[in-house]
Amino acid sequence: MGDIMIGTCSWTDPALVSSGWYPRGRRDAEGRLRHYAAQFPLVEVDSPYYGLPSARNSALWAERTPDGFRFDVKAFSLLTGHPTRPAALPADLRPALARYGGTRRTPPDPALLDEVWHRFAAALQPLRDAGRLGAVLFQLPPWAAPGPRVRAFLEECRVRTEGWRLAVEFRHPGWWAAAERAGTAALLGGLGMASVAVDTAPGLAGSLTPDVPVTSRALSVVRFHGRSRDWGTGTKEDRFRHGYTIGELREWLPRVRAHADRAAEVHVLFNNCCGDAAVRAAEAMRGLVGHTAEEPPRTGAHGNGAAGHTGSDTKGPDRRDAPSASGTGTQEVSCPN
Repeated sequence: MGDIMIGTCSWTDPALVSSGWYPRGRRDAEGRLRHYAAQFPLVEVDSPYYGLPSARNSALWAERTPDGFRFDVKAFSLLTGHPTRPAALPADLRPALARYGGTRRTPPDPALLDEVWHRFAAALQPLRDAGRLGAVLFQLPPWAAPGPRVRAFLEECRVRTEGWRLAVEFRHPGWWAAAERAGTAALLGGLGMASVAVDTAPGLAGSLTPDVPVTSRALSVVRFHGRSRDWGTGTKEDRFRHGYTIGELREWLPRVRAHADRAAEVHVLFNNCCGDAAVRAAEAMRGLVGHTAEEPPRTGAHGNGAAGHTGSDTKGPDRRDAPSASGTGTQEVSCPN
């Protein structure tokens, strides 16, 4: 059976920092990461989706984590077909992006795209050199429906990322519908890309199936987004506010173990990052995998709020990991999408 690695989709979210999960003396940038890495072997970094990462930050992350720790990294929005603000790019690249306009149907200027790919890869190189890079996550937008254009895009991504482990999360439900399922699995398998299974509230227009085949012998990824009924329609905080119960997590055990039977690693990541809900769910899932789980604490209206969540936490999408004014720390990261 493959290794089951469990973590969350942020370690620096302001709501997590203010929840009290980090002990006194471990609440600065370095202390938070060292503490997190002592609890979990895996984390997803969502800040590169909102702005190009830096090699300096990657080097700091590698220095502050032990051997065997892994960072899964979300690909930059321009590389996944999402609208991208000029401010998300370095100043010298912003005029080219401003001319592009960011529409869904018009691809960026090839020269700009080449340069963004180059800088994105260079920024992750320290993680690769240190053996800390887990996978790069390509989360495709909901309008990226099955078709030749998206297939060609994924093929191009594979060419540009030779030697990387890639995972693909489709937000359009059609990719894993009965008519497309075999073709989607064959596409990802042929490109050596890992499928991403997701947990969301069932029965909504944008709900995604949790039943996703393993497409890579090296890796399978599961992302728990929470079961908010506002998934796909509410504010960011509304969409991800959910405290998982042991029963809800236990539903996933057979599926996670089945993935581990087919892949060398299974990355299980909790994205319900309001307050300390994600870390509590990750701790509970770790206990279930090891057969020692206890019910995670749950607070909030109707028992569905994040543990430790007071209802006042916000999730601005523009806070990114970047060197602080002192040059030694990082700014905070928002809840991912």
